[in-house]
Amino acid sequence: MSDKVRVGVVGLGYWGPNLARNFDRLPDAELAYCCDLEEANRAKARGLFPNAVVTDDLDELLGDETLDAVVVATSVPTHYTLGKRALEAGKHAMIEKPIALRAADAQDLLDTAAAGGLRLMVGHLLEYHPGVRKVKELVDGGELGRVFYVYSNRLNLGKVRQDENALWSLGPHDISVINYVTGEEPEEVSARGECYLQDEVEDVVFGYIRYPSGMVGHLHVSWLDPHKSRKITVVGSDKMVVFDDMEADRKVTVYDKGATTTRTQFETYGEFVTLHFGDIHIPKISNEEPLRIECQHFVDCVRDGARPLSDGRDALNVVRVLEAMEISLREGGRPVKTAELA
Repeated sequence: MSDKVRVGVVGLGYWGPNLARNFDRLPDAELAYCCDLEEANRAKARGLFPNAVVTDDLDELLGDETLDAVVVATSVPTHYTLGKRALEAGKHAMIEKPIALRAADAQDLLDTAAAGGLRLMVGHLLEYHPGVRKVKELVDGGELGRVFYVYSNRLNLGKVRQDENALWSLGPHDISVINYVTGEEPEEVSARGECYLQDEVEDVVFGYIRYPSGMVGHLHVSWLDPHKSRKITVVGSDKMVVFDDMEADRKVTVYDKGATTTRTQFETYGEFVTLHFGDIHIPKISNEEPLRIECQHFVDCVRDGARPLSDGRDALNVVRVLEAMEISLREGGRPVKTAELA
């Protein structure tokens, strides 16, 4: 490996240019290639990244022995195929979310990376958000007490898609955060949704996730809603915390509120619940761009051989939830064990 980690970005449509911009600006990375099938996207890349080779030929990237890593930011149905090709060519890979459309394919990518001694990372961006990391710190430090449940809202009016439903379009963000914050692997899921604008494409989905500890997660995703909301709430026995990505200066709010069940000395009185209400605390959160943190983390992992935070296992757990929820949607909300997709 040269002094800098040499990276090629594949897919320059919506998200790819943001990735390319960050890798181009990292001091210990070199944006060596930009690859896309559309000439209009390649033309923009030539103007933005004059030092990178701009091409429509993926084989050109994969055949360059000096290229260390490939970043896949193409359409979701191509993630598995392109990621697999990159790994088989001996390149470390960062693949945008979701990493695949089937748990079996996500597992195959994980196995391929392990067999080649390669770093595999998925673009679960919110796991790198300083606000979400603060929430994780509070949970891990025990400040919230026992976590009872987590719920999320990711809502807006648009962007309406035809090739995927609201679950696959919006759900990966919040599923990855709930898994990350709890530190558990999901056990069972269910989901209900409705198709109002297009046949067989759910505009709104309500999902439920159960974890081995008994903690649950709930997500509400919709592109047919009057509110623009990107909020995650963690409810604990001692305190509660809200991450609100729409807030400029109040990303994280900690509420000193909780409920405790106490058993009385006499059986005839049974148990009673004690509520407590305390102060509201707004911790200072870094405004560093999460995508820059994510890209730097990938470069560090490639250089140092470290395991990425959002690694192949993380990616697999999210795809398992998505695939199991898709089954539940088609079967009227039937609870589905994630082990069924193992």
